[in-house]
Amino acid sequence: MADRRRLERFVRSTLQGAGEQFEELRRSTDGQLEEAREAYEMAKNARQLPTDEAGRAQIVCRRYAQQRAAKLDDEYRPACYEAGHPDCEGCAEDVRNGRIETW
Repeated sequence: MADRRRLERFVRSTLQGAGEQFEELRRSTDGQLEEAREAYEMAKNARQLPTDEAGRAQIVCRRYAQQRAAKLDDEYRPACYEAGHPDCEGCAEDVRNGRIETW
């Protein structure tokens, strides 16, 4: 009888540990999948921007309200981007979200 209880406890604790590991792995992969989807969406939006013959995105600058052709960096920010400036931050966000004004 004691051996049976020990066996039940062993099986229960082993299965519980396996279930906890599975749940942790599932949460981790869900997060990675969501990050990959967001990265794909940002890249798709940035690649749909009209470009000139040199491959520069044709956007309307929010800071100076003028048409501008600018290269995009790895984070899809225009070359004229200035960190910390609210208009530049908004412009970079609009590029990533696919709602930037173009020409």
